[in-house]
Amino acid sequence: MEHEKARVQFQPYGRTVRVPAGTTVREAASLAGIPLEYPCGGQGTCGKCRVKVSDSNGKPGPAEAAALSEADLRAGFRLACQSRLSNNTIIEIPESALPLGKNQILAGRSAAATAAPDPPIRAAFVEMAQPTMTDDRSDAERLLDAVQAESIATALLFELPSVLRDSGFRGTAVVASGCVVDFVGGSSETACLAAAFDIGTTTLVGELLDVRTGAVRAFASRMNPQITYGDDVLSRISHAARGPEALREIHSTVLAAINEMLAEMAAQAEIETSSIYEVAVSGNTTMEHLFAGLNPSALGMVPFVPVSRRGLTLEPSRVGIAINPRGCVYVLPVIGGFVGGDTVAGIAVTGLEEADRPCLLIDIGTNGELALVHHGKLTATSCAAGPAFEGARISCGMRAAAGAVEGIVLKDDVELTTIGGDAPVGLCGSGLIDLAAELLRTGMLLSQGLFATPDTLPETLSPALRSRLIDHDGALAFVFAHADETQSGHPLVLTQRDVRELQLATGAIRSGIALLLKRAGLAANQLHRVYVAGGFGNYVRLSNAQRIGLLPGDLGEDQFRFAGNTSLEGARASALSLGARARAEAISRATRHFDLSSDPEFQTEFAMAMFFPEATDEDAS
Repeated sequence: MEHEKARVQFQPYGRTVRVPAGTTVREAASLAGIPLEYPCGGQGTCGKCRVKVSDSNGKPGPAEAAALSEADLRAGFRLACQSRLSNNTIIEIPESALPLGKNQILAGRSAAATAAPDPPIRAAFVEMAQPTMTDDRSDAERLLDAVQAESIATALLFELPSVLRDSGFRGTAVVASGCVVDFVGGSSETACLAAAFDIGTTTLVGELLDVRTGAVRAFASRMNPQITYGDDVLSRISHAARGPEALREIHSTVLAAINEMLAEMAAQAEIETSSIYEVAVSGNTTMEHLFAGLNPSALGMVPFVPVSRRGLTLEPSRVGIAINPRGCVYVLPVIGGFVGGDTVAGIAVTGLEEADRPCLLIDIGTNGELALVHHGKLTATSCAAGPAFEGARISCGMRAAAGAVEGIVLKDDVELTTIGGDAPVGLCGSGLIDLAAELLRTGMLLSQGLFATPDTLPETLSPALRSRLIDHDGALAFVFAHADETQSGHPLVLTQRDVRELQLATGAIRSGIALLLKRAGLAANQLHRVYVAGGFGNYVRLSNAQRIGLLPGDLGEDQFRFAGNTSLEGARASALSLGARARAEAISRATRHFDLSSDPEFQTEFAMAMFFPEATDEDAS
């Protein structure tokens, strides 16, 4: 009944909510303002939203019985997306269930503080002569003459008489594209700042910028809380397509995080958010649509059409972003389909469109994006790599947080390194690539992605490594950390299903590269340079990424450039320069979008790319 409420306390946060009987833990956590990890979109298949319920709230459902061990179920562990509350309880949330942990999120490469000659917004401190009988210019004319601007925002005209006289005709005029949008009275210049954001499917990164010097004043990062609605763009499109309320819900989720980051950065810089007049945003097409509040439904069906390819210039109030209401929000243009402003930014930052020899840009992420330049022509595509590189859909996977295994070498036995040097908790993306590459090199993993059977293992393999190949739920698996070595007391195992998830992710990017090159009549060894963008790329060991086929294997180390977070760099440039915006728009118009799914060779190419590269002489050495 409606009056029956369960009192739910979340630890270690100490937050308490009262919810109707039958409410899921997921819904209660959302009410408490605690975002949890739902890579499968709340379908109960990934097992990542594991929480401990202190009192019994009913028997576990089929999904929980399948995802959790009997010991965990007896100890009170449940899946937040499946478990329904029937009485008062305390819920303990382990760090593994939280998307907002101590994750390694890479910002853009450090750039020298340089003021752009054409900022979208500028501040000018002026002292004006007060009106007299011999100088009876209007208030507007007086201000325009003083700041050498062309017009004044209509809203400012209604305030101008009082603000000028109250300040003694002294203060800071804020000018955007020749129009005075604000006037702050005072005896000294008022701060005028901009912010840049990379809105990724998985992570959010922001910078606060001094428009006058180009210097980064503050920095903030966190996981994208939209992961509550699924870890891939199609899950989020599907949620938004349920109706206007669902779209507002997923839009407000990311806006709340962005506004928190703005407040955090403003506090670091010791300014008010009202001093921020400009925001530039870069992300893939879906993330940009959801940030702006645009309906992304058409992106979820053939032919995957965005609402607009051009950059968007929006009022802060229209988006819901907490900066000066007279400021401006710029969203970078997209190329088409799932190839968004982050790829436009990557092309601009690397100078790809100006290359006189064949060059390739690879942005490794949940939504992998690729761009190729050849004979002055740009082509781009996207591939659904999935979240395997982020640790999702991997049985012991996790994000790059403390305790994550991020490096593995197989010698006589397993040698691993973890983030922070802690005992292992799980496996993050770089560790997954390392482990797969090492298993391929030792002959324990075959090119088709199957583990070698015990009787076919190489004779040179050490007994310690042989003993790590075990039967796991009726299939072979590899134990890379024994129970007594881990924080949980449970072994960490790479399963056959985990290998398949890696094959799917690698195969998507590999087939996309192959088809882009084939359309251009190029072989991989004809590429002059390959730029690897995205924060994840900076943690990948090149030789191992090549060994599993993620990156082209027939290129030398000197032909690769790890470009860092080019999406954030592109947003930074657009926040500081109108010319950068014009360049982004030109790149969007000039780049031909290529939809992989429409290519008749895609299925064949993808099936071939699912195989890991064959053994090399280096493997045998």
